[in-house]
Formats: sequence, structure tokens, C-alpha cells
Amino acid sequence: MRTLLTLAFALLFLTAAPTPARAQELPVGQGEAEYQAWLAAGGPGRQGQVLSFESWQDVAGVRGVLPTWQVIRTASMWRECGGQPFEVPPFTLWPGMVDTLRFIRDHVKPAVGEVEAVSGYRNPALNNCARGSERSAHLDFFALDLVPKRPTTRRQLFEEICPVHARYGAAAGVGLGFYTFTRFHIDTRSFRRWGSAGPAGNESPCAVLERGGDPEAVPVRPSTVPVAQPPVMPFQPNVTSPPPAPVPPR
Repeated sequence: MRTLLTLAFALLFLTAAPTPARAQELPVGQGEAEYQAWLAAGGPGRQGQVLSFESWQDVAGVRGVLPTWQVIRTASMWRECGGQPFEVPPFTLWPGMVDTLRFIRDHVKPAVGEVEAVSGYRNPALNNCARGSERSAHLDFFALDLVPKRPTTRRQLFEEICPVHARYGAAAGVGLGFYTFTRFHIDTRSFRRWGSAGPAGNESPCAVLERGGDPEAVPVRPSTVPVAQPPVMPFQPNVTSPPPAPVPPR
């Protein structure tokens, strides 16, 4: 009887245990096996597109920074939107990805380790259905959403990648954004940063870290502050603190 109870409690613990953050961030139906099936289903035309894209990466010196099947992943909502799980962007957009892959190779990986790309190019119809910004850098193939492959926390990710962006981001024109868990966005369309940290929930975690705050603190909006307390206003920088960047379009 005791053995049965022990097994029952163990089973309950396993089923109730939270799924690791990285597992919650990986796309569904967009794994390597699904990529091979998608490639075969497209016939010679699709296979030729992929080969051309890979040859172009060779010439640009960025082949192998990330696997092709990750770089051409579309959006996590591809199925709901009736889109493709993978898509080779139009040839005219390929140059936008060169500097992004270089920045990932030269600066992101040395700071956070190996990463997996979970979203790259989104065509206009898919981007609209997936509720992407009208000016999303994914539309022009400048952007990749990434997750670290090694176990890490959000706080560790902020502490590792924010200094990289502060040091190298402006010169490379890098945009850095953060989503849930440890998913983050890198593009080389323009220098900016964003997130949902800070008192009003509209700042980059990097800005909060720079002024010594807690980037994981729950935002406090005026409507949630008890009547007996003055409302908490958005952070106003002083002369010694860098101003928080506005939240730009993604």
C-alpha cells in the first residue's frame, strides 16, 4: 500500500511540475523533422530555393551560424493563420539577414551561449494574422527571435545580453526586445530596445538594470495602487541615469 501511495504521489508531482521555460517557447510543428517533410513536399522548386539561400549564405560568410531550418521558421501561429511553417523569403530581402547573423555569431553567442531561432521571416499576410507590428523587422527579414539552448533564467539573460547591446548595439544598428520566459528578439534594422519591465510595464529590462532596479518586478500601474498611497508614475530619469527607450514597433 505504501509503495502504491509513493508511486501515486510521484506521478502527481511529475504531471503537475511546470514545463521548462525553453520547452514552452519552442515552436510546435516547426522542428527539423517537420522541416524535412515540408522540403520534400515542395518538390524541386522549393528545394532549389533552399539551396540558393544556403549558397548565398556561403558567399556572405554566415552559413552555419544557425541551421537553415531555424532561420526560415515563420511564426508560432502559422497553423492558426493557415500559413507555412517555413518560408524562404524573396531574394531581395536576403541581405537584411547578413548583419543579424553576424551579430549573433560575434556577440550574442559569446555572451549567452548557443541559441535557437524560433521565428524569422513573416510574409505580410502571416504577420498581420499573427498580430505583428505593421513595421515589424520580420517583414523585411532583418529579425530573428531566439531562445538560449542552455538552461538559464530571465534575469541571467538580461544580465548577459544587455551589456552586449549597450556596447555594440548602436554601431551595428541592433534592436533588442524581450518576450516571455527567455525568448528575445534581435534585428539589425535600427538601434533600439524594448520590453515590458519598469513601473509602467513599458521599458526594456536593460534600462531598469542600468538604474539598479529589478527588471522582473511586477509593474505597478496607477489603477492598482491603494487609495491611501500616491499613484506610482512612470520612471523619470535624472541626469545620472540614461533615459528609458520608448517601445518601438517590432
